[in-house]
Amino acid sequence: PPPPGPAAPPPAAAPAASSSGRAWTVSLALPGSIVDNAQTQELRSHLVGQVARAATIFNVDEIVVFSSDGASPAAPQRTDGSVFMARLLQYLECPQYLRKAIFPMHPDLRCVGLLAPLDAANHPRATEQCAYREGLISEKGGSKDGRSGAIVGLPKEVSVDRRLPAGTRVTVRMPSRPGEPAAVVPPREPREKLGLHWGFSVRLAKDLPSVWSECPFGGGYDLSLGTSDKGDSDWLQGEGFRLPAFKHLLIVFGGVEGLEPVVEAHPELAAHGIETSALFDLYLNLCPGQGSRTIRTEEALLVGLAALQPHTRRAGAS
Repeated sequence: PPPPGPAAPPPAAAPAASSSGRAWTVSLALPGSIVDNAQTQELRSHLVGQVARAATIFNVDEIVVFSSDGASPAAPQRTDGSVFMARLLQYLECPQYLRKAIFPMHPDLRCVGLLAPLDAANHPRATEQCAYREGLISEKGGSKDGRSGAIVGLPKEVSVDRRLPAGTRVTVRMPSRPGEPAAVVPPREPREKLGLHWGFSVRLAKDLPSVWSECPFGGGYDLSLGTSDKGDSDWLQGEGFRLPAFKHLLIVFGGVEGLEPVVEAHPELAAHGIETSALFDLYLNLCPGQGSRTIRTEEALLVGLAALQPHTRRAGAS
């Protein structure tokens, strides 16, 4: 990223914690091939930045980037679209004070300095008092009592409650009293205890079925929602629509041409004649009455997640 510019305005308030934790999760899946339509490195990077911003604004916990069979191959001098998207998403999700230590220089990251910051709860400022921070176990030996030191975005390193290998990324609960070590906790704890959106995980899937088969949550996704202009357009009419209660929600978006070409291009799905809508519990048109013939995926994310947000909050809390 480029060197710092002029002095920034006073920092905005940190994202507020909920009065209670959040046990449920929202996962987002989309094809990495959408970046292959962008003509320059700057435009490809900007598109991924829009995806990351949308996921952060609407509290998405996992982003799955899947390969779509039949997609146009990337140019020889370009990284595959799915790999490019996953790499930039992981970079943007990482707090700024850890990026240099975690991510080596790479051509795909050449334009990340142009992208808007996520300004998420897991990107705290150095002057901010917060219950949790992301950290990286430092190369230093740590304290004499066998504890490691961690870089957590403060002027000084903090001691953590265990010995860990240098270079390990950790989520820590900050000590309540001076002299106490910070506690290494699971990354899900800030969400489950305080309702904070603590970044998103990123994974690659080789195809659309792998989005489900490689789900990291025990029991899998208990509610899946496909989005398409060919989906149900009547769900927004009236006040009777409610999402079923869920613990792990999956929302799948397609490319410019939608999800149907992705399914038709998959050998096994096409051989069995599976309709795209049959893959999902719900198949919805999230923007009925659109004025443009096409809605770009990065636009559909903002439109769709905004339309679904009140329903996901109500159903997830059920």
